[in-house]
Amino acid sequence: MALTLRTVLVAAAGVLPVLLVPRTTTVLAWAALLVLAVAADLVLAASPRAVRLERSVPHSVRLGEPATSTLTVVNTGARPARLLVRDAWVPSAGAERNRHRLTVPPGEARRVRTVLRPSRRGDREADLVTLRCHGPLGLAARQRSLPAPARLRVLPAFTSRRHLPSRLARLREMDGRAAVQTRGEGTEFDSLREYVIGDDVRAIDWRATARGGDVVVRTWRPERDRRVLVVVDSSRLSAARLGDAPRLEAQIEAALLLAALASRAGDRVDVVAVDSAVRARVSGVQGPRLMSALAEGLATVEASLVQMSWPTVTQTVRDALSQRSLVVLLTALDTAAVMSDLLPVVGAMTRDHQVVLASAADPEAEEIRRRRGTSEEVFDAAAAERAALERAAAAARLRRRGVEVVEATPDDLPPALADTYLALKAAGRL
Repeated sequence: MALTLRTVLVAAAGVLPVLLVPRTTTVLAWAALLVLAVAADLVLAASPRAVRLERSVPHSVRLGEPATSTLTVVNTGARPARLLVRDAWVPSAGAERNRHRLTVPPGEARRVRTVLRPSRRGDREADLVTLRCHGPLGLAARQRSLPAPARLRVLPAFTSRRHLPSRLARLREMDGRAAVQTRGEGTEFDSLREYVIGDDVRAIDWRATARGGDVVVRTWRPERDRRVLVVVDSSRLSAARLGDAPRLEAQIEAALLLAALASRAGDRVDVVAVDSAVRARVSGVQGPRLMSALAEGLATVEASLVQMSWPTVTQTVRDALSQRSLVVLLTALDTAAVMSDLLPVVGAMTRDHQVVLASAADPEAEEIRRRRGTSEEVFDAAAAERAALERAAAAARLRRRGVEVVEATPDDLPPALADTYLALKAAGRL
């Protein structure tokens, strides 16, 4: 049972007769009258047990975009149901205006809609639906909470897709399919054509020239049908917050942009999320289905407060790849982790594959290094400078082992990794 504000106002109105007739019997009579009115209102109210609920939501929505939860309320009783409905969700689902007033006649159904604006990636669960069935007097209501299970999968935002058109234009230039002055670069043979002034004489095919009588040159294009394995670190290092979001969010954005670019370039892309074990894997998917599969696979990956298992990563790479491929490690350029865990195993990977380590840097570190107005800020700047030098030393050691290192702020990491991929492809190093 729940009392309404109207009941409080009616009880307060009893002060007037008490002032006019200041007796105990007046107070008792007014209280008895109020109790009888509340009891009658409860008896005349529809039973919440006669209300049936159905909740429907879209299967998925991208982070930052709205979704609508539709709740169907069916009155199976014999009385009209005057309802206050609370469509509850977990706080991260971002339910807006989830309280609805409606009247459902007997044997009929009504729909109410709640707009959801999720603030976190992953599966957002619906909570109980609370019903208050008010009586005709509006003094009291029967209340009950009913389950109406639903789940909304919130996919990564993929805000870095705005960088995709410019990188695809560069890819077309490399492939020789754009109207530019440069010829296609790469190491994979494409076709033969007649020599024109300005061509590299080293590209002349002397056998074809001798057979045809005209000077003929070979044209090349970037390699196609190569394997790209993206390893997303979901360990404790990825739980560190860079600005408003964990490092893992920047790593997922970089993985999505690289996968979109590599698939357009004709390469096969696999993505795994690893910490102490493999948490998610998307492999064997090509074409238009790749990006939706990646979004679904990475949507539920969360950073775990465990140590990264680099032997597990090595074994995963060995099991997934049988030929020379591009292996992208999306992790933190942490000095201690690189020196103690990564360096002992990275040599085996660089012997068989081209390895790229991409790390999202803390954007506040550069600001700390510049602020030196007080003694405290000077000490903070010195600590930030020392950390930057240690990261630079770790990156240098990785480069000596044959690893390409990319470090940028969370917003700049996806395009920087895409540029590195294009540079490796143009140089024929995949």
